[in-house]
Amino acid sequence: MNPFNQINQTGQARLIKPYGDRTGDGQVQTSFTLPMPASEEARVAAQMVAERMGLQNVSVNHMEAIDPNFTFFVVYGSVSFEINISEIVVPKLDYPLYDFDQINNLLQKTVGRKIVVIGACIGSDAHTVGIDAIFNMKGYLGDYGLEAYSAFQAMNLRAQVDTKDLAKKVAELKANVVLVSRVVTQRDEHITELKKFLVDLSQTEGVPSNLIKICGGPRINHTIASEIGYDAGFGPGTKPGQVASYIADVVLKQSSASGSNT
Repeated sequence: MNPFNQINQTGQARLIKPYGDRTGDGQVQTSFTLPMPASEEARVAAQMVAERMGLQNVSVNHMEAIDPNFTFFVVYGSVSFEINISEIVVPKLDYPLYDFDQINNLLQKTVGRKIVVIGACIGSDAHTVGIDAIFNMKGYLGDYGLEAYSAFQAMNLRAQVDTKDLAKKVAELKANVVLVSRVVTQRDEHITELKKFLVDLSQTEGVPSNLIKICGGPRINHTIASEIGYDAGFGPGTKPGQVASYIADVVLKQSSASGSNT
């Protein structure tokens, strides 16, 4: 039986457990670092950590010194609980996936002008791989970036852009869309900076009221983005065409609702 289809006696719950060697064994793997030298005492400490986490039948399978006073562990164990996946509700973006030509043709026909899209990696973050993959013409995995679309006036401000400066640029260019990237995530810096940008936007005169606000990064998904206050969030592996399709869908809906060009 496929464990995804397991049903209890009421016919409602769909219960699953992690899978290791066999279905339903609850086997999981975890890794962590302890601030102590590699030793048998450290191995026991790692086992105790895993047991305090609730793992059963714990096995410390790997111990490696990464510094004289720090040790890395890989630990196996099992969980006894089950997850009722019928109770899971995840907010998801619902939009059609258009191809390159469809996006250009639809926006040109409906809006009649270029959609202004600004992107930046904010704060002290110097990483540009993600924002570059979405914007530049080469794109990502054979998917053209936003700069290649005739329907967009795409401007990538790249890295280490102050949130206030980005907000002012949005107002100056009367942008339709802003893409905010944040890769550095230590101590939830990405959440802090993303929220700060929204505050700066709210305090900047001239920001379009229908601005489409999108954020992205390695620890971003749509649920997190919507909770913070963004219209959409895209995580690792996102292709430029997905972002372009989302933008096109929202702009087309805005245009239809206003009965005129956006």
